[in-house]
Amino acid sequence: MVAVPARVPEDAVAGLRTLSGRSSTSEQAADALRRHITEGLLRPGAQLREEAVAAALGISRNTVREAFRALSREGLVEHTLHRGVFVRRISAADVVDIYRTRRLLEPLGLRAVADRPRAVAALTQTVTAAETAARAGDWAAVGTADIVFHRTLVDACGSDRLGRLFDQLFAELRLAFAVIDEPRALHEPYVGRNGRIVRFVAAGRAEDACAELDAYLRDAEAQILAALDD
Repeated sequence: MVAVPARVPEDAVAGLRTLSGRSSTSEQAADALRRHITEGLLRPGAQLREEAVAAALGISRNTVREAFRALSREGLVEHTLHRGVFVRRISAADVVDIYRTRRLLEPLGLRAVADRPRAVAALTQTVTAAETAARAGDWAAVGTADIVFHRTLVDACGSDRLGRLFDQLFAELRLAFAVIDEPRALHEPYVGRNGRIVRFVAAGRAEDACAELDAYLRDAEAQILAALDD
C-alpha cells in the first residue's frame, strides 16, 4: 500500500504572513515555517509546496528553497526525490537521542538555577501559569508553559549556543508530540512534576531536583515511544 502524503490545510499555509525586508529573507522564511511546525500547524508528513509557500510569504521560489535547505539541516523537513519537501516524521531513534541530550543538558541549568533566586521565582511563576491553564482546560497554554519552564533551565547555563541547541531539540520534539492526539494526555502528568522540581530547588535540594528531572524526562520519553509504537 502506498502512503499518501498528508495534505496541508489551506489555512496553515495562508497563516504565513508576508515577510518584511529587515533581515535575510530566507532566514525569515525559515523562521516562519519553523514556527508553524513547532506550533503544530504543519504536521509530520505534510507536503510543503514551493509555490504555495512563496505566494503566502510574498517571496521567490528560490528563496523558499533556501529556507527549505535550512530547515532540512535542522531535521525539520526532508526532501524526497521526485516527490518534494515534507515535514519530517520523527523516528523512535530520534526520540531516544533527543531525550538523551536533554538529560545531559537540563540538569546543568537546574544546578545553575539553584543559586539564582530570580530564576527560581521565574520557574515558580511558570508552574503557577501551567496549573491555572490546566484547571481551565487550556492544554495549549500548559504546553507553552512547559516549554518556557525547560527553556528557563537552559537559559540559566548562560550560553547562546546551548539555547540554540535547545530550540532545535524542541522544534524536533514538537514533531514527536504530534503522534499523541490528546494534548491533555501529553501535558497533564508533568504539571505537578515541574512544581515538585521547583520545590526541591527552593529548598536547596538541587540533587533531588535533578533526580526528579531525570525521572521526568525518562517517563516522557517512554510515553512518546509508546505512542510511536502504536
